[in-house]
Amino acid sequence: MDKNRTEGMKHEVKGSMKEAAGKITGNPTKEAAGNIEKNAGKAQREVGKASDRARDTNRHH
Repeated sequence: MDKNRTEGMKHEVKGSMKEAAGKITGNPTKEAAGNIEKNAGKAQREVGKASDRARDTNRHH
């Protein structure tokens, strides 16, 4: 599994927690930062998935 997948998932979870903490405390800055980190994690995870698919495709050919 590509490292970007695991790192991306870690950022998604961390961002979701920050976002929730921002909502609970009424801190829009923290909420926005969490949302940004969560979405960056999603993008990084997708890059990792694409890398895995490319590697698997190359193995089969």
